[in-house]
Amino acid sequence: MKIRGSLHKMTTEFNNPVDYYLVLGDQKIHMNDLIGQHISITYLNEINCIRCGRKTNKSFHQGYCFPCFRTAPETDNCILRPEMCRAHEGISRDMEWSKDHCLQDHIVYLAISSGLKVGVTRLAQVPVRWIDQGACYAIKIARVPNRNTAGLLEVNLKKHFADKTNWRNMLTNKIDDEVNLPEQKIRAKELVKKEFVKYFIEDDEIIEINYPVLEYPEKVNSFSFDKENSVRGKLMGIKGQYLIFDEGRVLNIRKHNGYSVELEY
Repeated sequence: MKIRGSLHKMTTEFNNPVDYYLVLGDQKIHMNDLIGQHISITYLNEINCIRCGRKTNKSFHQGYCFPCFRTAPETDNCILRPEMCRAHEGISRDMEWSKDHCLQDHIVYLAISSGLKVGVTRLAQVPVRWIDQGACYAIKIARVPNRNTAGLLEVNLKKHFADKTNWRNMLTNKIDDEVNLPEQKIRAKELVKKEFVKYFIEDDEIIEINYPVLEYPEKVNSFSFDKENSVRGKLMGIKGQYLIFDEGRVLNIRKHNGYSVELEY
């Protein structure tokens, strides 16, 4: 079967293992069903902005044309640096958007994707954010009223905890599973400034996430449509937003938002 369409971040359902869906055109493909099969994904030499739809020669911020990159609320500085959000002051590229995305309760969390890291996400994005990062375990540590506060708390904790995922270790499943998340949560509470302590929550549930992977590679080789037009091989699994092929090749779907492709299986 051949299906054409524009790539967008895979949608997920939190099951054991996670269910992944890729929407191409008017088709919604359950990617778990393709694991163990030989598939090909071919780039059709066209990129469309995922916000306005216009053709663009280059994708910015994972899927946007340059004008949207400069003006869209989805690409504002606070997306990567939540502490820079000013929506709580009434300042935003789009206040209506910010009311739904920035001026909502956020969760500050600790997760293990490779090693221990701290992060933030909107409450409504739990556990989607953790799945997209390829986290195997996560625990909520604080609940705050807006994105700015979440960012300030995260900045405070970044003095003591990493905030990046080693994507190669994540995809080869080199996980530090000796970390005691409840103990690290206590440590975090002891280390933050007193003004943030009131936001810490008592819920110590550890969320475990399992991914549909037949076999993890020993080494990974990242594939990009900016360098090659087609990736082919046996689909060995899916983790984060990556398709894992045999021979260690991996394709980051989210990185290629807006790329027109043909999927054949």
